[in-house]
Formats: sequence, C-alpha cells, structure tokens
Amino acid sequence: MSAANEANVVTNVVTNVVTNVVTYGSSAIVALQSGSALPSQFLTFMLGEEQYAVGILHIKEIIEYGSLASVPMMPACVRGVINLRGAVVPVMDLSARFGRAPSVIGKRSCIVIVETKGEDSDSKQVLGMLVDAVNAVVEIAAADIEPPPSFGTRIRPDFIAGMGKRIENNRGRFVILLDIERVLSSEEIVDMARSTASAAIVATAATAAA
Repeated sequence: MSAANEANVVTNVVTNVVTNVVTYGSSAIVALQSGSALPSQFLTFMLGEEQYAVGILHIKEIIEYGSLASVPMMPACVRGVINLRGAVVPVMDLSARFGRAPSVIGKRSCIVIVETKGEDSDSKQVLGMLVDAVNAVVEIAAADIEPPPSFGTRIRPDFIAGMGKRIENNRGRFVILLDIERVLSSEEIVDMARSTASAAIVATAATAAA
C-alpha cells in the first residue's frame, strides 16, 4: 500500500472512531438512581492531585478500567477504544489531553462515559474519559460558580466552564468545572489525528529513503 493510500485509510478510521454517534438510555450512575439529575449537579473526579467536575447531565455511566483496543496513528490523548454493549467508544486520556504525561493506571482508575453534541444539532456522540478516580456527585449552585480565569491555570482556559466554590472540611475550595464540549471536541481530535498520521507517514518515507 502506498503512503498516500495508507494516509487515507488511517484518516477514515480516525474519523469513524472519533465521530461515532451512539445514544443510550437512562444514566447508569448509582448515585443518580434515587432521582432525576439536576443542572446544578456535578460529578467530581481526580487527575493526579487536582479535582475537576463535569455537569451530571453529560454523564451516562462509570465503568471500571479494562483493556483497550489501540487504534494506529491516533493522537496521544486517545488511549484507545472499548466495546460498550456492541458500540465502539473512543476513550480519551484527560491527563494527556491537558498536555501532561499519560495517566498511570491504578486501583481507582476508571472510565467515565459521557455524551456530548454530535456534528449536527440533532446528533449525540458518546466518548469515554480516563480519570484517576471518581469522587462524588455534588451540588453547586449557579451563584457559587465564578467565571473561568484568563490565566494561571494548568489547562487551556477554553476548557474551563467556570470555577465552582465548595466547602470541604470547613474550608472553602474551588473545583474546576470543565467545558466538556470543548475538551472532547471531535473536530479538534480528528485534526490532531490527521497531523499524527501525516507526521508518521513522513517519518516512514524518510526512513525508507535513507
């Protein structure tokens, strides 16, 4: 297979995996089985020593970390794919997505299955987020959410929807509320995958010519 044909094959695989659209039923999160999810509820989780949160309405379920099938020439932030009840679901390593080292798998590592907007307003896409640990579902009122800072954070400012104020152990602290639509942007991931594939093909061609 020529380098150009290989590039086209990889691009098609990447696009099909990342833009895979799946719709599931009601949330499987145990913490939510007692009632309906509210916009003020957030799932908190850990990446290293930092705590983040995602609006609970995006969460479909939480599953234990298992073996992932790798996809060639994916960007570093795409850990692989899983088979979730017959659907191929890409899993993103949030640590790598934030420009850090890939997550080290531990006893509490898990995959949070989330649903975001698809390529058009009527579709949804389902992806997995690899996190170091899930904490709890918490309530954060709109009055307790501050605008995202323009600088001073360890992740891209456009990934932050706001800063939620919480009281833990009689001490106030902020939780970073993620803009999950930006973090899991399929368009941006596909662009990164294409760049990764192109760079790999160029490197292969250079090695063959040497």
